[in-house]
Amino acid sequence: MPTCSPPVADRPAADPFRQRADSRRSPADRSRPAADPSRLAADPYDPAPDARQQPADPLRHHGDREVGEGLVDLAVNVQVPAPPGWLLDQLTAGLAGLAAYPDATAATAAVAARHGRRTDEVLLTSGAAEAFTLLARALRPGHEVKRAVVVHPQFTEPEVALSVAGHAVERVLLDPSDGFALHPGAVPDDADLVVVGNPTNPTSVLHPAATLRQLARAGRVLVVDEAFMDAVPGEPESLTGERLPGLVVVRSLTKTWGLAGLRAGYLVGDADVLARCAQVQPAWSVSSLALLATVACCTPQAAAEARAMADRLVGEREHLVRGLTGAGLHVVTPAAAPFVLVRAEGAQGLRVALRDKGFAVRRGDTFPGLGADWLRVAVRPREVTDALVAAVRDAVSTPTGAR
Repeated sequence: MPTCSPPVADRPAADPFRQRADSRRSPADRSRPAADPSRLAADPYDPAPDARQQPADPLRHHGDREVGEGLVDLAVNVQVPAPPGWLLDQLTAGLAGLAAYPDATAATAAVAARHGRRTDEVLLTSGAAEAFTLLARALRPGHEVKRAVVVHPQFTEPEVALSVAGHAVERVLLDPSDGFALHPGAVPDDADLVVVGNPTNPTSVLHPAATLRQLARAGRVLVVDEAFMDAVPGEPESLTGERLPGLVVVRSLTKTWGLAGLRAGYLVGDADVLARCAQVQPAWSVSSLALLATVACCTPQAAAEARAMADRLVGEREHLVRGLTGAGLHVVTPAAAPFVLVRAEGAQGLRVALRDKGFAVRRGDTFPGLGADWLRVAVRPREVTDALVAAVRDAVSTPTGAR
């Protein structure tokens, strides 16, 4: 059985991605044990669930449920452990204005200018998760939508939002033997709502824009989740600048800028669809600080920094792929996002073994279309990757690890 306390040499000191004690627990939670076995089965959102237990609701399981005190975080897709200093300075200065109600005018204009769109083609949201909820509620089942299809494997919140809103969701499952390639003919012709990710979470596959365009047609709303597109150098396959019938693109500021706790995202696309979404959006749902961050992250200076980060990510991801492949794991390539999808026999045993060694990776079996042999691993700086690969090599050489 792998040791619970890895040698210091096995992992980098002062790792910014290592979780601090109680960093993800509320004040009320801190008074009780991190993992109370008597509560695990009933509470799928326990801050530190038993890594060996199947989540009660797989579609609502996300990477943040995998991390815990003292673990190096390779489960969450946020690229940086904290927002850059210049952004923190602006957010700190914005605290003085919290007495005023949020005004989205400037942030809407900033997003529109960034993507070359009219302001009525932009709707700011409290993160991408709210965007999916608004679409599910605005496009009513049996009225605007009669056949909703979600292309999997992908981020599960769109299906959750649609199901909660009363939609009967159908799944199109992409084939791992085909590299999870998207074939437009696999989507039913009469589907009037189609949701697809690009690049896709968790596969890291970047679908060609030309392929996605084939899914757009009159009478259909096509939702493309581009939450990770700004991690792709040049964003060559993005549809944010295109006006196609029924096209709506979901974007997020969370991943590149370290803003998961602030909730900042937006929709870009068909003005009629966005107007319907705005009608069901709660007043002031996007906070003043999120709006301030949106403006700041749409400046030319921020865009240049994001491009540099995307360029650097390419090398770090290639280093991760080489390391995991060399350790005997299968990595889905080509990969385009700040994470990779890994296949290994006995992957869940490997995941638990890595957790015992101080590394949190994301289980893949909660994504529709994937099974117990899949894991998702976030791209991190090379020194973190080297420590992870060493831990993988050690784990797979033991009976309790993969294989």
